[in-house]
Amino acid sequence: MGYHQVRERSVVQVVTGRVSIESSGEAVECDAGTLIIFEPGERRTIRGLAIARLLLVLTPWPAARHSTDTQTESVQQHLPANAVVDPIPSTIGA
Repeated sequence: MGYHQVRERSVVQVVTGRVSIESSGEAVECDAGTLIIFEPGERRTIRGLAIARLLLVLTPWPAARHSTDTQTESVQQHLPANAVVDPIPSTIGA
């Protein structure tokens, strides 16, 4: 994934393989089964040490100011019953 950050809190699980994760000046090697939580805006680098499969969950989704799209076209969207944040406008068909 290289050096990056996201606005949401993120959870990364190493599903298979092995990776190196660097954050806040610290690097750790992680095997399958490792679960790591990053705070919103926290910068990190993730590098594969072997073929790996990762699961990335961003929460809450979307974070405030996640989309910089200023499109005002309304698109019909449905919220799950337990949703607490309105979805961002879709850019499908734009």
